[in-house]
Amino acid sequence: MATLRPAPRAAIGDLRSVAVYRSTCRPSHLSSPRWQQGYMLNWKSKCTTKKLLTTITGAKLDESEFDSVDAPLEPQTWEGSLLCGLLKSQPHIFLDAAAKQLQQMSIERKDTLTRWQHSIGSSEDSLHRRIAQMKEQECRTAIEDVMYVLIVHKYFKIEVPMVPNLSKLMSNRRLHIWPPREENLESIHGTEVLGLIREHLTSIIRWVHKNGPKINLSTLRVKRLQLGRIYSASIMYGYFLKSVTIRHRLDLTLAQPQGSVQPIQLLNAQLATTWKQEQKEAFCSSVQLLSSSKRSSIVDLHDLKSYIMGFDPKTLELCAKVRSSEASNLIEKQSRALFEEKIGSTENDEAVILDPASLKRLLLEAIAFGSFLWDAEDYVDEIFKLQDS
Repeated sequence: MATLRPAPRAAIGDLRSVAVYRSTCRPSHLSSPRWQQGYMLNWKSKCTTKKLLTTITGAKLDESEFDSVDAPLEPQTWEGSLLCGLLKSQPHIFLDAAAKQLQQMSIERKDTLTRWQHSIGSSEDSLHRRIAQMKEQECRTAIEDVMYVLIVHKYFKIEVPMVPNLSKLMSNRRLHIWPPREENLESIHGTEVLGLIREHLTSIIRWVHKNGPKINLSTLRVKRLQLGRIYSASIMYGYFLKSVTIRHRLDLTLAQPQGSVQPIQLLNAQLATTWKQEQKEAFCSSVQLLSSSKRSSIVDLHDLKSYIMGFDPKTLELCAKVRSSEASNLIEKQSRALFEEKIGSTENDEAVILDPASLKRLLLEAIAFGSFLWDAEDYVDEIFKLQDS
């Protein structure tokens, strides 16, 4: 249990004084007023964090290693900047460093909450409550950066460069994305999932061509805002497919050839690492219904598309829902990074001219982003408890 210590007088009089202490130990590109407003307070120096990670990973860090990776969204926190540098310079220690950062943030958040709990009823209650709130917000923002760089790491592994802000790829309102890397982006999906993705892409391209201004059969024209919405929807579709695939595998595990369903206690143990409580309860209920059905009704489980078509509205909504607020924020941030900052505004909503191949490349990346987001969310939540959406 952490020991409660009186806060420094400077902190009691003016919390901004802590920001001055902290600002001396962070990269210069994170020193903007906007950054300071959101992430002012920390009980530990960033120099301490840098020394800790250097000791753990054996990395030799300098300011030049904090350059942004080739991704549309730039990190806004020290933690994200550090991981970006490691991803470019020393990728072999990237995952270890990410795990250490998550553990450190979890410990620091717990410590500030403990200080607040010990101060309840004292004259320092309001101060420690405010510190705990600011620490919580700081950690949430840093966690989003860590999750995002974990996603970028996935693209690195399949050797796919992420699409930058579309303005960098447009000339005379015409968008051309190269290289396509379709095989790399498709390689992360199973055969059945890939079939569903191709159906999705075909339907989107047909819809855009049917509802957009006609140019010719090989050229599409779509509003920038509309394209951003299609991109976000494709991220959600990739996230949904990942969720459904995990659920499908668990259902197949339960439908053993012996004809017996595994005990609910064992099922709960299997689900503990990947599903929220409400998901486990809903899934266990469906398992109980499955166990009372005839074995002939289980045959359709082996076809993923038929399996999804058999969902009732509640189950469908459960699988399609983003589990954490951090993941929801990342979907919005990624879309803004690609389609300008004001994706929800009608300003600069110019028409984008592109060929079907470029649209397919963009949407394949979006679907992969959704799948990678599910993985990153699941991994981070095991170490640092995320906020339910």
